Amino acid sequence: MATTSPQARTVLERFPAGGPRGSWPAEEYAASQRAQGTNAQVVMDLRTDQFLVVTDTTTE
Repeated sequence: MATTSPQARTVLERFPAGGPRGSWPAEEYAASQRAQGTNAQVVMDLRTDQFLVVTDTTTE
């Protein structure tokens, strides 16, 4: 079985999972970041019940 090392990610923003029905603030934020050239994606942090907008690049 092949294994890979975990990839470092930078969390750009956090959004609570309990938003209003039909509201996607994490997806909207990620889309705006992608429009600015940042490879952003949304992932779910089950431990904290939050949506995280992350990127594989480091930001400062």
